[in-house]
Amino acid sequence: MPERLPGYLRLLESGELSERAGQLEEMLARCTICSWDCGINRLEDETKVCVAGRLPIVSSYAPHFGEEPALSGTHLPRGEARGAGNVFFGHCTLRCVYCQNWQISQNLRQRPANEVSIERLAAMMLELQDQGCHNIGLVSPTHFAPQMARAVEIAARRGLHLPLVYNTNAYDSVEALRLLDGVLDIYLPDLKYADDEAARRYSKAPRYVASARAAIREMYRQVGGAAIYDQRGLLRRGLVIRLLVLPNGLAGLRDSLEWIARELSTSVTLSVMSQYYPSHKAAGSGLYPLLSRKVRPPEFEQVVEWIEELGFENGWTQPLGEAASDYYRPDFSDSRRPFADARDFQ
Repeated sequence: MPERLPGYLRLLESGELSERAGQLEEMLARCTICSWDCGINRLEDETKVCVAGRLPIVSSYAPHFGEEPALSGTHLPRGEARGAGNVFFGHCTLRCVYCQNWQISQNLRQRPANEVSIERLAAMMLELQDQGCHNIGLVSPTHFAPQMARAVEIAARRGLHLPLVYNTNAYDSVEALRLLDGVLDIYLPDLKYADDEAARRYSKAPRYVASARAAIREMYRQVGGAAIYDQRGLLRRGLVIRLLVLPNGLAGLRDSLEWIARELSTSVTLSVMSQYYPSHKAAGSGLYPLLSRKVRPPEFEQVVEWIEELGFENGWTQPLGEAASDYYRPDFSDSRRPFADARDFQ
């Protein structure tokens, strides 16, 4: 079976990739890239909620082995896992009080030190490819979608050929996502909440539920519900929805799972994460008592039961108690193992 080419290579050949990047860049003149709709002119370096201007901010880039097995390759025989080639963008469109990467997402003073040119961003992607990474993981890319698209065009002209993973909090604008149709191969969105009040209190995000669901619906329209893997079990195209289990049911996961089953499909790949621990403002401040502890086994097991009850077929669960750097067990014999055996993943 011939290797599936990333969609952006087809768009590059037709000239469509450059045109799409240009349309996204035009959106920066009155920024509507995410659901905040700030309306500022980022081409003139005006800033607002995400404090992002004209140039991308990159906190780090490296092979990463803590993603799902089909992205990091941790299900492969020893020595063959090369990791996801993650580019960690700085700043964020949300302000999660429990953010485990708040030094990257909410330390706004880092901007001058970590701004890079679009050409440098393209070079980072090519360096990760040269290191043997299985894909290019764009982590928290929403507010830099235009710059990212232009960097992909530059990198593709220089030989980039890996799948692109869009790892997002789902607070994207549908308008921007439509311009990324065909550019991105794999969508990896969080679905953080099913209740707007929780989203406002814990992530400072107005209208999160409707915005995130609209964004994920658009992602589903683009790549469908059936994930596509290569012969080694590495993900090449598809949608993987991440669901972080929060203590005290604050994520509203039953509601989110029912929405996915009803509005999308039970064939959608899910990634259920148990890694929550109190951090940032949720750690020791006393301001967020419902977030002041780790997830308990019954809370996690309840989510697994809902998955089985609703008939979801594909995905992974993160073993309860694992460190964030060891999201998923490295000895999976089948990275596409269905949720019918979900308890065996723990």
